[in-house]
Amino acid sequence: MSNCIPDQSGREARSRIVLLTGMSGSGKSTATRALEDLGYFCIDNLPVVLLPKMTELAAAAGAEIRRLAIVIDAREGRFLHEAPRFIDEARRSGESVEVVFLDSSDEVLIRRFSETRRRHPLAPEGTVPAGLKLERERLADLRRLADQIIDTSHLTVHELKRIVQSRFSTSSLGGPSLSVVSFGYRYGIPPQADLVFDVRFLPNPYFVPELKSFTGREPQVAKFVLEREETQAFLAKLTDMCEFLLPHYEHEGKAYLTVAIGCTGGKHRSVAVAHALAERLAPTHPVHVADRDSEKE
Repeated sequence: MSNCIPDQSGREARSRIVLLTGMSGSGKSTATRALEDLGYFCIDNLPVVLLPKMTELAAAAGAEIRRLAIVIDAREGRFLHEAPRFIDEARRSGESVEVVFLDSSDEVLIRRFSETRRRHPLAPEGTVPAGLKLERERLADLRRLADQIIDTSHLTVHELKRIVQSRFSTSSLGGPSLSVVSFGYRYGIPPQADLVFDVRFLPNPYFVPELKSFTGREPQVAKFVLEREETQAFLAKLTDMCEFLLPHYEHEGKAYLTVAIGCTGGKHRSVAVAHALAERLAPTHPVHVADRDSEKE
């Protein structure tokens, strides 16, 4: 298998660069550690004006530094507005550059700052909401430029690490890295979803007393959901659709795809179907499963 790294146009790139950015408290440190575990050379808070020099040094190092992860955030200050230009120049010079933006709701970010008793870096003498507002303004251009936005509002650090590693690991399996996420519509559609499917047409185990307290990962619930004729027909069609779409996404340069499966509460039907879909696709595609809402009441 070739070790070349395609750039956004499909040509062989000199190196693979992940630019990790996003809101303070959204999980950039966790994502950075996940990339380090994958063998990425990670640099925190590199001034964006040094991006060309860093890629030049990486190229000079050859195979020793083929994968870079660079954290760029609001601490950049006046250099931040130059980020889109430098990213575009790196891509035109033959680098594979992927911009990943980590986000979270203000409510969750405020709670995280409160729990850690940290001050917001853009509001050392002010309030956390004021710092978040200023940070969102400064990062607006990078967010629009992002190849992938990961909302960490409902993710644990372990779930975030698995998502990052599933998307950026090297795998012997072909095609984009695939994430299958189960969710509950009452909590909203996952903002990172590329494809969304609704399984609320299936009978709900919530109304079966002996199944209500379990999740779709339990054999008795999975059996109730999956052994139905309509479920098997749906899974067959959905698997065929994914198998059809994934090569086309790969051809367009998409490195990862998120398929979201939703039911009312995200505990029974969506969980069972998501795991069944992942099991069907796993032999041919790198796949990760996350149950966003299964532990919620």
